[in-house]
Amino acid sequence: MERAVRLIILSVIFSVSQINCQEAILHVSNGSTHKEYCIVHNHSWTPLSQTLDAALQYPLVNMTGTVLCNNSGVSPDVVKGKALVVMRGDCDFSQKALVAQSLGATTLLIATNTFLITPSANDSEYSLIHIPLALMRYRDFLEAQPEFGEGMQVKLYAPPHPKIDASIAVMLLIAIVTVALGGFWSGACERDRLNGDGGGGESKADSGELFLYSPLKVVIFVALMCGMLVLMYFFYNVLVYVIIAIFCLASASALFSCLDAVMEKIGCGTGSFSIRSYNFSVRSLILAAVCISIAVVWGVYRNEDSWIWILQDLLGIAFCLNFMKTISLSNFKICVILLSLLLVYDVFFVFITPFFTKNGVSIMVQVALGPDASGEKTQGNMVEVPAEPQAPSEKLPVVMRVPRFSAWAQNLCGMQFSILGYGDIIVPGLLVAYCSRFDVWINSSRKIYFVCCCIAYLLGMIVTFAVMLLSGMGQPALLYLVPFTLITSAVVAGCRGEMRQFWAGTTYEVLDSSREPLLAEGKTDCSGEGQIC
Repeated sequence: MERAVRLIILSVIFSVSQINCQEAILHVSNGSTHKEYCIVHNHSWTPLSQTLDAALQYPLVNMTGTVLCNNSGVSPDVVKGKALVVMRGDCDFSQKALVAQSLGATTLLIATNTFLITPSANDSEYSLIHIPLALMRYRDFLEAQPEFGEGMQVKLYAPPHPKIDASIAVMLLIAIVTVALGGFWSGACERDRLNGDGGGGESKADSGELFLYSPLKVVIFVALMCGMLVLMYFFYNVLVYVIIAIFCLASASALFSCLDAVMEKIGCGTGSFSIRSYNFSVRSLILAAVCISIAVVWGVYRNEDSWIWILQDLLGIAFCLNFMKTISLSNFKICVILLSLLLVYDVFFVFITPFFTKNGVSIMVQVALGPDASGEKTQGNMVEVPAEPQAPSEKLPVVMRVPRFSAWAQNLCGMQFSILGYGDIIVPGLLVAYCSRFDVWINSSRKIYFVCCCIAYLLGMIVTFAVMLLSGMGQPALLYLVPFTLITSAVVAGCRGEMRQFWAGTTYEVLDSSREPLLAEGKTDCSGEGQIC
């Protein structure tokens, strides 16, 4: 059962994406008061001023009774030198803009009851239009009309939207700290087992760990993950609730394991009591209550974007740490096979599947962000903002989320997030954990493999974010993380003359679980060939 749960969760946690938005601000005033609303424009078509002071102010003419597909019934004297607001209708944005421009209007606002989408036109029409064009919510106009009356004045401006946001640094910190802690924890557990049993240790089955040692099983494992992802794509609306329930249980258990280990490390007492023939630990009961409460709160308020991301990231970090500690890769050969297959898996479902899907969106992005996700649906350089309040769409809890701190319009158009899939932490983290355990097996006091693999992971993450920022679209992070970590680990082993041991891994067999270190306890950190370190 535990294997099935881990497979289901791991099947849907590989994605990285960043949404590039084109929101702007509509500043409405009447001389004595003012208010701002969300609008969406196309900065490559009709650029707006970057500051409120630089923006020109125009009187607003209410023409929401027409869609302005032609100039019939509209007097140029009424609209000349003014901003117009009309309804969306069926004609093209460029057609409306050309009509408004011919009437002498200076700005065109299009009110809509559906989505605020980035306005676009044929390439040949871009150069013909010289007035600003933007979409606004019709309900915002209805709200502003009685408040500002007939003397409504408007300004349109789009503050600069920096590509490099502080949220990226926070995300990078979360990723590297989680990977480093997970690897260190895995190595510490291995050391405790070896020291506690004089090199023999307890069995994997008894310790509750999952042990990947067969290449065939790894291939089957990845194939099942592919099947699960495809099922999520076709049956998302049903399976999303299954994943949410599993995540609540798994993350609560993982958080308990992490907190219990911390309490054990700092020497917190366990205090126990008995009821009939059953013994209960006070510490365990308190921790269990806290962890379950956190998971329940997340489950109930999971769609509250303003603050719930903190709990999701906390549970996600605990989940990744526990995963890295309990999943054991037996040798570097298994690491190479697993990480290489998952690299192909990630690239295929991000870059190749858009050629087969109806809407041209990759299966990975569709599953990670949900069917109603904006931004990526329109190839990363467009945006859709709901014009009316809508029931929140369910999203899979398989990503770290950090709000963009420089998202100046987030309170008007909705919060914007930088996200990182759990898989981009767990998958390289499994290799980091193996390197940490290998340092224990060879009695390495400097933890050379662990440190080098962590540095490689950090560099891979930096390259991932750099490519994402330069390309303006989400990247499959494993495309960069897997080569960085695998190659670095192999180079370190080769330079130290330990590739044979590093490739073969542990010297014990899985069935009898005899845990003999690669070097006898007490020997220095040298290669198996007797070379000087």
